[in-house]
Amino acid sequence: MHVLSLGGMNNMTKEEIMKILPHRDPILLVDRVIEKGEDYIIAEKEIKIDNPIFKSHFPDYPIYPGVYIIEGLAQAAGLLLLKGNEIPLFLGIDSARFKAEVRPDCILRYEVKLKERKGVIVFVDAKAYVGKKLVTKSQLMLGIKE
Repeated sequence: MHVLSLGGMNNMTKEEIMKILPHRDPILLVDRVIEKGEDYIIAEKEIKIDNPIFKSHFPDYPIYPGVYIIEGLAQAAGLLLLKGNEIPLFLGIDSARFKAEVRPDCILRYEVKLKERKGVIVFVDAKAYVGKKLVTKSQLMLGIKE
């Protein structure tokens, strides 16, 4: 994999991410980018017990929602694909599988790889891990709007 420079570094902070993505807390689901290449990105989200979602999902047995994992993967894909004033549009999910629970306090790692591009439509393979354990895998479709 060929790594692109991210502002002279091979990582990106949450503040830098917010300059690219239109999302804001509490729905900004990427805390940092670890590595980015021309056709892939590795990013992370810290899953902490004080996250408000755990007050309702589920109070006695907190599990990070699968829909949040998928959204985090889509946001990581947006960071991979976006340039300038573009906005990522989440168009579809195929073959989503949840392999394990994501519980607090852990680091959720997103790995997204470009699969195919058809004009402004992009298909990516997306996986999420906790440590070395695969917790989610899917194929996502995104659109890029200027």
